[in-house]
Amino acid sequence: MLDDLFVLSRKYLEAKAELYQRSFLQNKCFKHRLSILIGQRGVGKTTIMIQYLLNQVQGDMLSRSILYVPTDHFLLGDLSLYEIAEEFFQFGGQVIAFDEIHKYNNWSKELKSIYDTFPSLKIVVSGSSALEVHRGTHDLTRRSIVTRVFGLSLREYLELNLGVSLSSYGLKEIINNHEVIAKDILRVLAGKKRKILSEFHEYLQVGYYPYFLELNDKAAYYMTIEQNFHAAIESDLPAIHSSLTGASIRKIKQLLVFVSAEVPFTPNWRKLKGLLDIGDERTLKTYFKYLEDAGLVRLVMSASKKMRKIEVPEKIYLNNTNQLFAISMNRQNIGTVRETFFVNMLAESSAITIPQNGDFLVAEKFTFEVGGKNKDFSQIQNVNNAYFACDGVEGSAGKKIPLWLFGFLY
Repeated sequence: MLDDLFVLSRKYLEAKAELYQRSFLQNKCFKHRLSILIGQRGVGKTTIMIQYLLNQVQGDMLSRSILYVPTDHFLLGDLSLYEIAEEFFQFGGQVIAFDEIHKYNNWSKELKSIYDTFPSLKIVVSGSSALEVHRGTHDLTRRSIVTRVFGLSLREYLELNLGVSLSSYGLKEIINNHEVIAKDILRVLAGKKRKILSEFHEYLQVGYYPYFLELNDKAAYYMTIEQNFHAAIESDLPAIHSSLTGASIRKIKQLLVFVSAEVPFTPNWRKLKGLLDIGDERTLKTYFKYLEDAGLVRLVMSASKKMRKIEVPEKIYLNNTNQLFAISMNRQNIGTVRETFFVNMLAESSAITIPQNGDFLVAEKFTFEVGGKNKDFSQIQNVNNAYFACDGVEGSAGKKIPLWLFGFLY
């Protein structure tokens, strides 16, 4: 059995042994003995896992110290994850990776047993972004470090596409030093005879998911994104939330259609309940939460403390701009594209809400207006810590920060 799994593992190792390694491999997400990666389909979880495995054995794909296990593969048959880990460990195995864990029944129980029984075995797991580790049959929150994997930032896209090395910056660094930072980045791109605005425009359409290089065809890329939407709703959500019925899945899909047709979507709860034949708002809000957990939409709440207590989203965006171009009927609205990018980049590391003045309040401190280069400061002129995320400009000055620069937050 183990020999067959090693053969299968090596096929995946060879297929996913990419040279470019994202910052996930340099941070602390693999320091714990049980590391769980969650994220939406297509963001590169499998590649990150495999690169980590190969880094542990200096790239030796024939090493029997590592094992990659796709849990939904037919070769596993009736084998349990515990049985696989036990035999692997008994023959000297050191690091085992279980991919697509959310598709495996009783995954939390078996992971707990593996963790407790083999204290020197390192375990890496990946699952859907909707995976709720604390809701498994056996709570793993005290035994694991959970890291959310997101798609490529503009910085990573440029590194991968152009073969350059670029730094990431914190939000405060960008706010305080954006003029110098932008100048340094523009200098690097000039060395490659590239312009940032052209690269940024391409990234907004096809740069978020790492597989854009494999497909090299925009139509096929968008088709894959659309297929991943269906798979996330029809396969991933039911695998995690067993109470979902066929009727529920159809309503969730219809809800996504409504959002994508009018992003940024402002929910009218009474109207939606009627259209979807849903009896109460709690169910409707739960469906929105499922869509957000699956990495398909982002719910942005009001900055008003009174409204936040009600837990009603002020606006709903698609998760990223590539999704917008792939499925949204409103994808030609440049204002929506700009706001979606801004929310996508900022929400990964900071709380983002809708303030009374300006477009977004970030980290409960910084107010941002997002728009084109001809937009003025009138809406935020009397607001403290207010800045303009300006599209269509290469450099920056004062409180006007290039929109593209927020793609360097990670």
